[in-house]
Amino acid sequence: MIEEAVQTKLKPLGARVLVKRLEAEEKKGGIILPDTAKKKQEAAVVVALGTGKKDKKGAVVPFPVALGDKILMDKYSGQEVTIEGEEFVILSADDIIAIVNS
Repeated sequence: MIEEAVQTKLKPLGARVLVKRLEAEEKKGGIILPDTAKKKQEAAVVVALGTGKKDKKGAVVPFPVALGDKILMDKYSGQEVTIEGEEFVILSADDIIAIVNS
């Protein structure tokens, strides 16, 4: 599984989360859209969690998400990275809008 390989190669620091965007729909009304015309998908799955941020007493604040959670994030938030040919986004936990329950 690619997520397991990524976790060993890249570990976000602080209150950051590594996510993989879910695939956007490529066909719309029978027309195949080029990559440049596709809307950036705001849904993603959590692949790795950072080390966490600390409160004033030095205790680590727990993340609001867990590995494997499907989330909604701000459209243009985070830093895109490519690992082993796969594209991921590192974003602040504060940029996560919601957890999607199936």
